[in-house]
Amino acid sequence: MNNQSLIEADPEIFQTIQKESVRQKNGLEMIASENYASLAVMQAQGSIMTNKYAEGYPHKRYYGGCEFVDQAEILAIDRLKKLFNAPFANVQPHSGSQANQAVFLANLKLHDTILGLDLSNGGHLTHGSPVNSSGIFYRGATYKIDPESEAKPKLIIAGYSAYPRFLDFEKFKNIADDVGAELLVDMAHFAGLVATGHHPSPFPYADYVTSTTHKTLRGPRGGIILTQKEEKSKLVNSRIFPGIQGGPLMHVIAAKAVAFGEALRPDFKTYIGNVILNAKTLSEELLSQGFELVTGGTDNHLLLLDLSKTEVTGKLAETALDESGITVNKNTVPNEKRSPFVTSGIRIGTPALTTRGMGPNEMRQIGKWITKVLKNPEDLKVKAQVKAEVESLTQSFPLYT
Repeated sequence: MNNQSLIEADPEIFQTIQKESVRQKNGLEMIASENYASLAVMQAQGSIMTNKYAEGYPHKRYYGGCEFVDQAEILAIDRLKKLFNAPFANVQPHSGSQANQAVFLANLKLHDTILGLDLSNGGHLTHGSPVNSSGIFYRGATYKIDPESEAKPKLIIAGYSAYPRFLDFEKFKNIADDVGAELLVDMAHFAGLVATGHHPSPFPYADYVTSTTHKTLRGPRGGIILTQKEEKSKLVNSRIFPGIQGGPLMHVIAAKAVAFGEALRPDFKTYIGNVILNAKTLSEELLSQGFELVTGGTDNHLLLLDLSKTEVTGKLAETALDESGITVNKNTVPNEKRSPFVTSGIRIGTPALTTRGMGPNEMRQIGKWITKVLKNPEDLKVKAQVKAEVESLTQSFPLYT
């Protein structure tokens, strides 16, 4: 058995991890789908449970020796159900994408129609994009922020990857009932807001609710499925295993349990409130600097900066800010005219910086730095100056001390 430490066993990988650690500690992580998991979450994910195969579900496994991983999964399920006041939960999906795929398999036949938010209007690849399995195996129809859509879907998806406002789940449910469709709410981005009462809950309107467990839930990378009815729960369970997955990742499920436990604490509600306050403060600062935001602001953890009326593309903005120590991602905007590899916008989020303890004062300063860089995206001196100031700020908000 090899009991060497990572630095001894694989110095090349050790060095790449060290470099990534420095990048995260010295920069501003502002990608809306990213966050910092706690040390406890990471310790659980890096635990000895990674060695255990456990195909099946608690007390119904296809392997022996599962008594302790059963305990971990039951804890994860019970905490998740309490967190979202849901009677049935599956914590095994390896990702949000696989959680969605299981719901599709539970409700659709090949080439059935699903209706999701258009990608350029803030939707997600797994909501029917033609380049994703959801648009390859099924007919992906889309709706947009403003225009009406006409389709006869079997499944309607409410959810987004880049939309800064609340969703009206009751209205979605009424539409779904009118056309005889099931309603799936993909709350991957705003799950933490729902858990703390800062965003309307998908229940009792949704037939299925899926989410990732990172982003605003601040856990390990993974997925979940919530349902209200036992028959739907049994159906999606069978579509996860044996439908699309084999053995669950028990070390990740243990880490999910830790994250759900953290999210049940009162300080997590305070944290999410600060995430939203920071997003609103940053949006106000950028608006005051003359920028345009999709929908004119935000109600949640993210904002979408619209650069379509400028010469600066989303790609150039992403690169220039990255070179300045500020990490965001290029993103399409409604009525996008540029390629999805170039785009006319950038998506900005506040969960990770709020985890570090930053507040409104820092958001206003960051808004000024973003403005400075985007008005001078090719100026090496400006980018170097901003990067130095960013690094100075991060020293006051240490990560994993």
